[in-house]
Amino acid sequence: MKRVRRHRRRQLLPDRTLLPNNLHLKNNCSSPSNNSGNDRAALVRNLEAFLKENPDSHQRPQVYRALVEACLQLRDDARAAAYAERIVALSPDDISMTILTIQLLERNGDEAALRRAINYATRVLEFVERSSAGEKSPKISAEDWAIEKKRDRTSVLTLRGRLELKLKDVATAQKDLELSYEVLPSSAAAQQLGEIAELKKDLKGAVEQYARAFALADATNGSAGRREIRQKLGNVWRLTHGSDVGLGEYLLLTYDEVSRTSITAKPKRNAGAREPADFTVRKAPEGTALPLKETRGKVRVVNFWATWCGPCHALEPLFSRVAAGFQTNADVLFLAVNCDEDETLVKSYLEQNKPRTPVVFADGLDRFFTVNSFPTVMVLDRAGKIAYRSDGFEPDTFEPDLLAAVRLALVPANASPLAEDSVP
Repeated sequence: MKRVRRHRRRQLLPDRTLLPNNLHLKNNCSSPSNNSGNDRAALVRNLEAFLKENPDSHQRPQVYRALVEACLQLRDDARAAAYAERIVALSPDDISMTILTIQLLERNGDEAALRRAINYATRVLEFVERSSAGEKSPKISAEDWAIEKKRDRTSVLTLRGRLELKLKDVATAQKDLELSYEVLPSSAAAQQLGEIAELKKDLKGAVEQYARAFALADATNGSAGRREIRQKLGNVWRLTHGSDVGLGEYLLLTYDEVSRTSITAKPKRNAGAREPADFTVRKAPEGTALPLKETRGKVRVVNFWATWCGPCHALEPLFSRVAAGFQTNADVLFLAVNCDEDETLVKSYLEQNKPRTPVVFADGLDRFFTVNSFPTVMVLDRAGKIAYRSDGFEPDTFEPDLLAAVRLALVPANASPLAEDSVP
């Protein structure tokens, strides 16, 4: 039987846009709104009348929020923006409302609105840059917090660059977009840098940036955007080379380039770990910490896998059957260790496939054991040493081989050879 093996393929992190939280605004003021029912236009008139009669009311923030929601439902973006700006004036640290204000002003599109939007974007960027790890939730690791801060920073820089580009401030926009891409490569920043290169008649630069944008685009979340990038890329490539010949190979090389950049930019988890017990991995998909020091002294059976790996799917029921034979043995732990670069793929996969062994994210454990192909299965003895390793698997012999390896690892070091037969 041919051995089943799959070499590792890197996944890219999806592009992330900084968006405000969904607004759940309620009208908390008194009688002006009570008789308005579902008539949003009447609600707006009543609330505005209330503000006119009570300009210093302490209820102004709630009334402004109700007006923003009502105006959005009426698709009156200009009026919604005006009230959103009033909220921001009263609560400068309300970042969600500030970002909504930026988006509404951008829709307005006139020069004055765009300039105010840029000022608000600068305010958000300053907020992100001065935030510190001491302010994070205790449920979030320092590594996750650092990644989120990078993503927020690159998103705001890209947003500000887009606004500057709309004002035809090309030089300033280019600086912001280049800094955004440097902080964390994204499809949005690369696409706009490609547009700037086209404006400057720099076709070679446009090809490079559009290729990066295409490679970084999330095919599962915005395929129309990817088609648009492909059209722009094809156009500038043909203008430069006369045909599409060579474009496919160039895209593959660019994909490899941005993959390496993304991997390098992502902080390494458990970078200082010297043995398996030093690792703290996260349970998938919720991210709850699992310190492996708590499993010290146990035999650990780990299956390194990825959602895109076909052989991994074929191995899972075999691995689960072996694990089921040891489910009452407290001295052995079976773990399915996910190695996807894009962790957002894991939740839906688990909901659909429902593996029967506990699933954790690799968090550098694959790097520690030099896992270069999937699936890879290991048995770690009580001391954390590799007692068995299978890179790929042979369907006919995998279960008996793994079963024998686990039983052998459970036998105490000073036990007689016959003791193996007593291990379940």
